[in-house]
Amino acid sequence: MAEETTKQELEAAKDGVTDTQVQERVEKVTTSPQQENPQDFLDNFDWERYSEGIEKVDEEQLKKFEKLVAENFVDTIDNDVIEGTVIKITDRDAIIDINAKSEGAISLNEFRYNPHLKEGDKVEVLVDVREDATGQLVLSHRKARLIKAWERVNAAHDTGEIVNGYVKCRTKGGMIVDVFGIEAFLPGSQIDVKPIRDYDQYVDKTMEFKVVKINHEFKNVVVSHKALIEADIEEQKKEIISRLEKGQVLEGVVKNITSYGVFVDLGGVDGLIHITDLSWSRINHPQEVVELDQTLNVVILDFDEDKSRIQLGLKQLEAHPWDALSEKIKPGDKVKGKVVVIADYGAFVEIEEGVEGLVHVSEMSWSTHLRSANDFVKVGDEIEAEVLTIDREDRKMSLGMKQLSQDPWTDITSKYPVGSRHTGTVRNFTNFGVFVELEEGVDGLIYISDLSWTKKIKHPSEFCSVGDKLDVVVLELDVDGRKLSLGHKQTKDNPWDKYATEFAVGTTHELTIDEVLDKGAVVNVNDDISVFIPSRHLEKEDGSRLKKGETADIQIIEFNKEFKRVVGSHMVIHKEEEAKIVKQAAAKSQEENKPTLGDANAKLQALKDRMEGKS
Repeated sequence: MAEETTKQELEAAKDGVTDTQVQERVEKVTTSPQQENPQDFLDNFDWERYSEGIEKVDEEQLKKFEKLVAENFVDTIDNDVIEGTVIKITDRDAIIDINAKSEGAISLNEFRYNPHLKEGDKVEVLVDVREDATGQLVLSHRKARLIKAWERVNAAHDTGEIVNGYVKCRTKGGMIVDVFGIEAFLPGSQIDVKPIRDYDQYVDKTMEFKVVKINHEFKNVVVSHKALIEADIEEQKKEIISRLEKGQVLEGVVKNITSYGVFVDLGGVDGLIHITDLSWSRINHPQEVVELDQTLNVVILDFDEDKSRIQLGLKQLEAHPWDALSEKIKPGDKVKGKVVVIADYGAFVEIEEGVEGLVHVSEMSWSTHLRSANDFVKVGDEIEAEVLTIDREDRKMSLGMKQLSQDPWTDITSKYPVGSRHTGTVRNFTNFGVFVELEEGVDGLIYISDLSWTKKIKHPSEFCSVGDKLDVVVLELDVDGRKLSLGHKQTKDNPWDKYATEFAVGTTHELTIDEVLDKGAVVNVNDDISVFIPSRHLEKEDGSRLKKGETADIQIIEFNKEFKRVVGSHMVIHKEEEAKIVKQAAAKSQEENKPTLGDANAKLQALKDRMEGKS
């Protein structure tokens, strides 16, 4: 049993050497089997005689042999990285000794990163195959580097160690960096603290990085160069912030431009120049004044308690244009300028760089009918105006455009005397009338009651529309109040003068009922005049009432020219006729039925008979 165990152990030990070495050692061991040196024992042991049971091994010698094997031969366990020595370099391979039973060969392609590889260099290798078909040991330097690289990357991530990396190329959203032979991703936002516009400038450069993220599942590594810069900047930032004061002038670099302002890097601290603090003149976008990466001198205007928000100014480094404004400019002077802003209430005109004046919409035209400033000017227009007021202390100026033309009210009495007829344009409505423009700057009001002789108008929009042309007559003129009272109906004869005779009270007309209401009926004689018939006056001779569409004689019982009211009746016609007939009959009866003595006697006899019970 002991012999079988020893045999198995020796067979296992045999795996660590080549067949050639075994044969040599067998030959030696047959001549001196009792040597005490374990190496001699190994070299001279006859494996064939031992395997055939001819040679027996001393147990003590066997233990010494096992110890020798453990001390001198590498236990090549899979995925273990071991160190080897380059003992020879051929045209294609590097021969590596790892203290195994044979040397291994590694293709020189795996050492392309190290063109200076030479004999005697120590390299890290991984045993790929212990023994191939030819008995050769197969090693891999690339796999060993990869395993070691992951160990170093993980260690760098855990400890925060700074590592060197080689920027290989650009990729979507960033760069690919070689770190210890592993391809890591460098996001564009992690290259620098300021936005990067040219990624190509970093390709083929070796830089320092910090490993910020590792995804073990997908074998992804993310590195950052910005993290290293931020650490340095944070110290600078604290120092800069501690020395900030309002009014202090600093040098900075334009870091970012937005529609509302410019961010400036003050050396680790960012400040904002609002668009209104870039120039004394009005600008539409900061790009009109500054460019990216431009170096500027700026002044600190304000900052919060933590000094995390710093408000900067650029225009404040120059004198205010109002301070340099000529003292000769005074009210009444004519100036030229460019329209820079249009608001609902007027337009701002820049007469000198940084000096603006307001032309109120009421000063753009002599017209009292106010319109939008856009109706008169556009942004960018070059205009001429008159200085109305100027306040150098508050830096305000009011201008006027209409003052450059004659006031149309200057000779208003000769152009628009009372009673004169004109044609105007409807400009707008009110609940009580219509404003009509006779010319630019001359408006008049037509009261709703002066629009038509006959129509009852509730709102002027029922009668006309904005932009319509209307004939008018000047009714009143107030020069001091700049007011004109106009009339439209006065341009025509009043038809009610004619109707007063035609539809006088007592006249009778044959009319057709157009509409029946709760309180009566309406007859539309024409577009101007209507006759109202109260309900009780619709009664016919037979007691029924007139209905819609019936034609009958109607007598006018009321006519009011002032209130344009005409009232008629059908009932009075047949009632008057009945009354006339009754009256005539009564008169005739009275004439024909005068009492006589015989009649009296007959009546007295009849009464006597009734009293006596006679029929």
